[in-house]
Amino acid sequence: MARMLTLEPALCPRGAAEDLVLIVSELVTNAVLHAKGPYALTISLETGRAGIAVSDGSREMSGHHAHGGTQRLGPGGRGLKIIRTLGADLFVSRTGTGKQVIAVLTW
Repeated sequence: MARMLTLEPALCPRGAAEDLVLIVSELVTNAVLHAKGPYALTISLETGRAGIAVSDGSREMSGHHAHGGTQRLGPGGRGLKIIRTLGADLFVSRTGTGKQVIAVLTW
């Protein structure tokens, strides 16, 4: 993704591209750590705005459970705060098979 964004500097400036890579990483990591699959990642990019959607197979909306009967050990819980600090708007909705978390970043 980062390589693709660097090829389109008029569409996505470097600072925004770096933020997008971090947002994608945080959303995907959250899905894998806190929800069951299947997982899906969708990215839409237009001048001045990007949307990142991550879907998973869990209908749990709290984000505080662990999947597979395991619990996280060590620090954590900062992913969504990081995304908000980068200026992205966050939306969470249930789907027929789980939920979808969407981050929208504008620049």
